[in-house]
Amino acid sequence: MPGTNLTRDEAATRAALLDVTAYAVDLDLTGAIRPDQATFTSVTTLEFSCHQPGSSTFADLVAPTVREITLNGRSLDPATAYVDSRIALDDLEASNTLVVTADCAYSNTGEGLHRFVDPVDDRVYLYSQFEVPDARRVFTTFEQPDLKSVFTFTVTAPSHWVVVSNAATPEPVEKDGGASVWSFPTTKKMSTYITAIVAGEYHGEFDTYEGKFGTIPLGHYCRQSIKEHMDTAALVELTKQSFAFFEEQFDYPYPFGKYDQLYVPEYNAGAMENAGCVTLRDEYLPRSRQARSFFEFRASVITHEMAHMWFGDLVTMKWWDDLWLNESFAEWACYWCEANATEFDDAWTGFANARKQTGYRADQLPSTHPIAADNVDLHAVEVNFDMITYAKGASVLKQLVAWVGIDPFLEGLRAYFKEWEYGNPEFKDLLATLEKASGRELEGWAQEWLQTAGVNTLAPSFELAEDGTYASFDVAQSAHPAWPTLRRHRLGIGLYDEVDGKLVRRDYLEIDVEGASTAVPELVGVKQPALLLLNDEDHAYAKIRLDERSLATAISALATFEDSLPRALVWGATWDMTRDGEMRTRDWTDLVLANIGHESDAWAVTRIPSSTALAVNFYSDPAHRDELRATWESGLRELLLAAEPGSDHQLTFVRSYAGAAHSAGALDDLIGLLDGSFTVEGLAVDQDMRWTLITALARAGRFGDAEIDAELEVDKTISGKEQAAAARVAQPTAEAKEAGWNAVLDPATPNETSREIAFSIFRFGQEDVLEPYLEKFLDAAETLIDTIGFHKASAVLEYGFPKPLGSAATLARLDEWLADNDAPKGAQRYVGEARAEVARALAAQEHDGS
Repeated sequence: MPGTNLTRDEAATRAALLDVTAYAVDLDLTGAIRPDQATFTSVTTLEFSCHQPGSSTFADLVAPTVREITLNGRSLDPATAYVDSRIALDDLEASNTLVVTADCAYSNTGEGLHRFVDPVDDRVYLYSQFEVPDARRVFTTFEQPDLKSVFTFTVTAPSHWVVVSNAATPEPVEKDGGASVWSFPTTKKMSTYITAIVAGEYHGEFDTYEGKFGTIPLGHYCRQSIKEHMDTAALVELTKQSFAFFEEQFDYPYPFGKYDQLYVPEYNAGAMENAGCVTLRDEYLPRSRQARSFFEFRASVITHEMAHMWFGDLVTMKWWDDLWLNESFAEWACYWCEANATEFDDAWTGFANARKQTGYRADQLPSTHPIAADNVDLHAVEVNFDMITYAKGASVLKQLVAWVGIDPFLEGLRAYFKEWEYGNPEFKDLLATLEKASGRELEGWAQEWLQTAGVNTLAPSFELAEDGTYASFDVAQSAHPAWPTLRRHRLGIGLYDEVDGKLVRRDYLEIDVEGASTAVPELVGVKQPALLLLNDEDHAYAKIRLDERSLATAISALATFEDSLPRALVWGATWDMTRDGEMRTRDWTDLVLANIGHESDAWAVTRIPSSTALAVNFYSDPAHRDELRATWESGLRELLLAAEPGSDHQLTFVRSYAGAAHSAGALDDLIGLLDGSFTVEGLAVDQDMRWTLITALARAGRFGDAEIDAELEVDKTISGKEQAAAARVAQPTAEAKEAGWNAVLDPATPNETSREIAFSIFRFGQEDVLEPYLEKFLDAAETLIDTIGFHKASAVLEYGFPKPLGSAATLARLDEWLADNDAPKGAQRYVGEARAEVARALAAQEHDGS
């Protein structure tokens, strides 16, 4: 039985048979204000044509109850027609009308129509999330991207609510009983997964964008209890800058009339590109001070979703095989836009320091896959929707732009939008337009970059003449034996000298690298620099290595680079070497402590201490780990006290210090920050900072439930509840771990609370109370996806593995489980990734002890 799965072949068969004329969807949400009301009424009228009258097909619906089904005036018995989340449709006519009345369920997982009650004021908020296949949880659909149609939504809801959808919001019409009806205009043609309904007591603020192609109404929405935190002026400015940039570069008007951005609670993702009705997690409206990297990331999310309006919504993939292209393009475009149109003009440095690193990590796991994954069904899509899709895909598109040139790339893109507007092309169609515009053969490029997995390593290989010049110079390329493809790279090479105490680029050249070794005759006879940097300008997607002299220069003078991007590349190279067991963890830690205080890139400042905390606790030689922890703790205290008052450095270092605090003195500092007996000039101990400190003290056993309860009395927001849950499970007691583990297994636990618990529950230094959880985790892996849903389960399985138990014995147990289990493929993937991380850590520990 297919369940909620759908295969690519089934979708192709249905697409060949049908054309979908229109959806009319009538939703009654008035019961959402009642705590005991678990469902809402959904009536779908679906008009479609059939190319082969007399044929059969099916519609998709996930609902607790189907009340009535009518096909072309014929009544179908729901007891027999609705089976396994499908409605069987037989004896189709040339033109067909399907009407389905169902009771659909509100969600607490972020899938379908999520219902949230704000604990601050008991106001109710609903929002939809339909990607990949969850529109069918709200109305009857043909749930596949290539059966596009127009949609007319009619929503009945409490009169005091706000209701927003893809089309412009109409004036509601009052009816009896305190309810009103919103009859939305018909949308443009779109796929089911980018339709949207958002309803509740939302606060809205409005503006307009006057651009190249006319006026676009803008709306920004959030919960009433956080409206003071919605920095609308900054959000509007960024939105207008992005519209101006994309409309100019794409030379195609924004297609969907108005543009609303809604910040919603308990979101299971970052954001979603619903056409004209973008939803974003409301944590992007911070109530406490955040570092610049936070706002830079928020900007990338906002511009990412806007890029989707053209690439993804106007032009949509035929099947989920090309989901990578949607996300990779939007990911590349958001950094391109940020760097050229916003205050975050160093966005590509941030990309190198943070986002790209997630792609490198994912590409070295056993679960790596080609960017263009073979998504044979919806289950495969769920498994392959990861940082290969986003970060590696964006990196590879950046390489493609360098390969063909930005002007030919844009020429091809503009032609693509015009040719395929409101359609469903495949990647080969984009490739054809880019080949025509650039004159470069791209099928071979696509095969080696998109249809193979793994990351290459590029290293300098040279001989020096007696006068200190290069007698020969080659770029050596290697690959992991499991993913042996050697690729073509557009590669920058920078030569840096130390001049007046700074590392200054003397020369730069770009070459095309191909095969195991590429000669660089331009460098023969050139004097060896203090530091030679492969992949300068960061065009290529590859790990890089530094030669011995360059590494020594980097360690002694990393902070003196005039520009932040080459520094980011050296940070990345040395972190790769640490993870790969080629650089000792203690040497990496010394490098960070010596240089991070001088770092200028916002992402490096926040990401690198987080990576170092992992290295200290997991990659270090256990025989010297306590000593290294003490070095890390004291080093962070020094950095905190030396940082400029009120700076991002100070904010990051105090958070990192709280995470590293183990000694009695350090824990006393945290208590002092909370009660005011220890003050640091410029540091605001606001509500989120208080939770950071309280969680650290709970982790160390200095605080317990009483202190957590007292703070929760002060902070009764949903954020307070989630952070309190994280603090409780951080405690080093068997009772805290058991309560937390039971919570993540409970389907009633909301997705964001479950996620916070999974992040917090298993802490290094608490191994004595974690021992039972390796087996508990493996037992849960067998059933968790089925019992709590894929999104919630994936967070638990990815982040809730008891990593502190990593040992040779754990490795053997994981191998045994992987060889014989009944878990879904998604769960097997996460266990396999955990196994790989343990193996990597053990290798790094061994090297650190050398």
